[in-house]
Amino acid sequence: MNATVEVVCYRSKVLANNESPLMLRVTKDRKRKYSSIGISINPVYWDFEKNKPRRNCPDKERIEQIIAEQVRKYREQILDYQAEDKEFTPASLHDRVTRHAKIRTVDDLFRSHIAGLKSQRRSGYALTFSELYNSLMQFNGHLDIYFSDIDTIWLKRYEMWQRGQHLLENTIGKRFRTLRVLYNIAIECNLVKRELYPFHAFKVSKLHQATAKRAISKEEIIQIIGYQSRDKYTCLAIDLFAFSYFSAGINFVDMAHLRRSNLVDNRLIYTRQKTGKLIRLPLQPKAREIIDKYIGSSLNDHVYIFPILSSFHKTEIQQRNRLHKVLSQVNKRLKEVGKELGIPIDLTTYVARHSYATVLKRSGVSTSLICETLGHSSEKITQIYLDSFENAQIDEAMQHLL
Repeated sequence: MNATVEVVCYRSKVLANNESPLMLRVTKDRKRKYSSIGISINPVYWDFEKNKPRRNCPDKERIEQIIAEQVRKYREQILDYQAEDKEFTPASLHDRVTRHAKIRTVDDLFRSHIAGLKSQRRSGYALTFSELYNSLMQFNGHLDIYFSDIDTIWLKRYEMWQRGQHLLENTIGKRFRTLRVLYNIAIECNLVKRELYPFHAFKVSKLHQATAKRAISKEEIIQIIGYQSRDKYTCLAIDLFAFSYFSAGINFVDMAHLRRSNLVDNRLIYTRQKTGKLIRLPLQPKAREIIDKYIGSSLNDHVYIFPILSSFHKTEIQQRNRLHKVLSQVNKRLKEVGKELGIPIDLTTYVARHSYATVLKRSGVSTSLICETLGHSSEKITQIYLDSFENAQIDEAMQHLL
């Protein structure tokens, strides 16, 4: 059955001014959905047979314009559904139209998407979109524009503007990849036609610069792990580096959130903060030694394994500020250790992540099991493989770490 859209006078409801609201009624498959169009009328001025204002209705032209606009939006959405061969109900039609009514411009979608990411506690990803939003505001002055305004010429202008700001190639590439994600969301929300997609001609892949080497050899790893210091914070930095290396390159944020509950049957089981992927790993003896060192230590308050976060850091902002502060100090001490040991690159916790993958590969482990380029575009692929292989295969592979 085809859907019908019409505006009716809801005379069963009488307002304080003796008028009745005008309601848009969608009918499909014997189901109806009523929604207010925001105006009311005295029933004496409404033609109930033709469902329109009578000739003597005050402000007749304005009311007819409002009715026509409301009906048009619903009928256009019905045509879109039919063109895509999608089923819908009166309620889902209403939800789609009202959502689009609130989100129309680039600014609207940016704000809505950032708020959605924050509500999902994906603050890091929300920050990526916020940084792009601020950049685009500086470039264009405002974002009260439609996605159809973002064409190839507009993108090239934005690229040149960024180069004028002397930004790194990878920074520019990251911003364009983020903008491409938002544009795809706009297409999914029917805010712009698919055929206007500008990233077919404007290639984001060209905006990439090879990053500096971030992996070191097994021998250098052993040097770092064996480094002795009387400074407890330097010791913590070394322990976090070693734990990351022995725990499949677990990153700093995930280490900071580890609790005793993440230790199950001599395995490390945790959900990555960044991607939401569930990771299951054999707990290596060296990693177990590091955990035993900190569990029950006076350095923490027994909430988390490592003395990075505590029960004091309750809000997301408190946690983010604390993580940023500690990571800066940890990497500062790692760089000092690296220079003292003659390590050829700046030492950070991320070096442990890359080195884990590189050492396994150089030991003959299949690249389908563990990928050398953890943390970039292939990070997701690496995680998929880790999830799909049997625990025994992962256990055997990780025996190559020392």
